[in-house]
Amino acid sequence: MSSPEPAVRAPRNGSTAPLTVAVTGAARGLGARLTERLLDVPEVRRVLALDERLGEARGAEWHTLDVRDPAIADLLRTSGATRDAEADDPGQDEPATAPVDVLVHLALDLDVEADPVARTAFNVRGTQTVLTAAAAAGVRRVVLCTSAMVYGALPDNDVPLAEDAELRATEDATCVGDLLEIERLAQRAPRAHPGLNVTVLRPSVLVGGTDTALTRYFESPRLLVVAGSRPRWQFCHVDDLVSALELAVLEKVEGELAVGCDGWLEQEEVEELSGIRRMELPPSVALGAATRLHRLGLTPSPAGDLAYTMHPWVVSGSRLYEAGWRPTWSNEEVLAELLAEVSGRHTVVGRRLGRKDAATTLGAAGATVALVGTAALVRRARRARRR
Repeated sequence: MSSPEPAVRAPRNGSTAPLTVAVTGAARGLGARLTERLLDVPEVRRVLALDERLGEARGAEWHTLDVRDPAIADLLRTSGATRDAEADDPGQDEPATAPVDVLVHLALDLDVEADPVARTAFNVRGTQTVLTAAAAAGVRRVVLCTSAMVYGALPDNDVPLAEDAELRATEDATCVGDLLEIERLAQRAPRAHPGLNVTVLRPSVLVGGTDTALTRYFESPRLLVVAGSRPRWQFCHVDDLVSALELAVLEKVEGELAVGCDGWLEQEEVEELSGIRRMELPPSVALGAATRLHRLGLTPSPAGDLAYTMHPWVVSGSRLYEAGWRPTWSNEEVLAELLAEVSGRHTVVGRRLGRKDAATTLGAAGATVALVGTAALVRRARRARRR
């Protein structure tokens, strides 16, 4: 048996040697898009696609596994043959089992409807395993993707927020607790494994084949607005996130990087562009009803999700801009894309309804009215108990 590779290899120091890149979660969503893109990047020689099932990216080297399996370290250290023998330069003497240079970890479960305990176990344990395995295998850089939600949505936030702004989010919103723990793991990893570079990308509201509590906000027949709040909307198209991930893979940016469209949209602009009217509710009614609906299991969205529709969490993206990156989508264009994607869907405070439910049970505008009605019923029940 050959001796193991050193724990961490030396930095590139301007070397132009082609990269071997591994992508977890490569069979779906963001991971699938990045895998396809990397196959066309000249600086990338090989792409290892890791997932629990095979994907469609032809030319990638596919491996099926659970990212929580520690055996991933052996795979990263001495992976199999090159991605496409016909594309190789016959004059190259490079071995077919070169270790991975960069690992992009995108195997996260951010499903709104998923069991929260199981979701957290997968996300946190998976990230822990990937970071430990990468260090053991001599991978010099790991790229993670969380969300700008980790900054928190607060009325006193700077607009826009700098990348080094304090992470003030709480764990009350969907998946934010998982993302905060991933951020903590990213901070600790270079100290535990000297020489390992960990780069973290934090996109704003991600659009493009995504399904989140924030995209579901636009599936309601009325846009819920909490009285006294002043939301600002900043989107990020998945194509722009993929291009930012590519820069991180090529080691042209590092650290914590916020990703989003230029600027933001005020709530009034969103309503004008979408053609969806608002329903304004007092904070006590909106937050109280959302809390009770979630507690009763009637909606997957906790009350904490509302904060991200009430207060600003716009990011500057200055570090990517300094590297020459620019978004190709505007907020207006991404909003139009989102509205086209959710057309025909009906949601009540995060709970998606079937056509029959939306059309007959709640009526055309009943989704948001249901929230108000629930709050009224809860107050009535409380008054009755006091008698």
